[in-house]
Amino acid sequence: MSEDQSATTTAEMASTTHTTSKNTLKSYGRAFIHFIQSEPTVSLLAGGIAGALSRTAVSPMERVKVLYQVQGSSSSYNKGTMATVHQIFKEEGYKGLFRGNGINCIRIVPYTAVQYSVYQEMKKWLGTNEEGNLSVGNKLIAGSVCGLASVLVTYPMDLVKTRLSIQTAKSLALNKKSSTSSAGSATTRTTEPKKPMGMFKNVAHIYKYEGGFRALYRGLAPTSLGVAPYVALNFAIYEKLTELFPKEWRSNPMVTLSAGALSGGIGQTLIYPMDILRRRFQVATLSDGAMGFKYNSTWHALVTIVKVEGYKGLYKGWTANMWKIMPSMAVQWASYDFIKNTLQSL
Repeated sequence: MSEDQSATTTAEMASTTHTTSKNTLKSYGRAFIHFIQSEPTVSLLAGGIAGALSRTAVSPMERVKVLYQVQGSSSSYNKGTMATVHQIFKEEGYKGLFRGNGINCIRIVPYTAVQYSVYQEMKKWLGTNEEGNLSVGNKLIAGSVCGLASVLVTYPMDLVKTRLSIQTAKSLALNKKSSTSSAGSATTRTTEPKKPMGMFKNVAHIYKYEGGFRALYRGLAPTSLGVAPYVALNFAIYEKLTELFPKEWRSNPMVTLSAGALSGGIGQTLIYPMDILRRRFQVATLSDGAMGFKYNSTWHALVTIVKVEGYKGLYKGWTANMWKIMPSMAVQWASYDFIKNTLQSL
């Protein structure tokens, strides 16, 4: 074989190899896009990203809400929502406004991802009408199931997020004093400020000192009682509101933002007392009961709060929560629809 023929053969082989590699890459690319666009994947991705965006946007309001919910009869934070935001900023700086947001994002990504993907699967299982919509009853069923699923998957992270949210630069400024017994008489001592524990130290502390694995799920019952109906109402109201518009309008940002804000606000208002109980149980054993809460059951907690704090105690932090939940759900639903439509159009 001549040198020219050899060079030609080598070039042809190189070209063939290059073409094969290119086709293989295209094949992998098509398979990847198909995977991304499949219903379970697109719901997981869109839900997770939307959840992280929405919670980060309202993180300061989330922290204020939790502080109100767990302060009992303390007056550490009682000057209004914006005044509390300013107080946190003054005492702890910019980072204080976002304390607990890291673990919240780690929690919320799988939380919302599971929520949206399970809801879509429930729609297939329950069956939809010609327009692809569930009946109101089935919307509530699907929402309840996806709410419970998301809670079970992410509850320990929610517990830790709550602990991080109430830690302050003053170390438990909500309840600085605790009672101890000395020589048969009651004395009062003031706890010294300590550096707040981080995410992993919180997990280790809860597991080691508060009851092992079961302690990581303390407060699961009231949480489930609150989350299941809330998610059910949130999904049902959102979809019902968007169904009022022509199909071509339903992806309009103004429609999704408005429907998301209303569905979140209405749903959260109706189940808010359960959210109070959820937070109280999550911090009840913090610092050997320094928070001042001691409940035997969900019902006992409900009765005790009404007796000690009045019916207003069941809605403590509601205003801050509305500042949080309405823009949060508006961003979440709008982001979810936008990301989902974008992925499906690739």
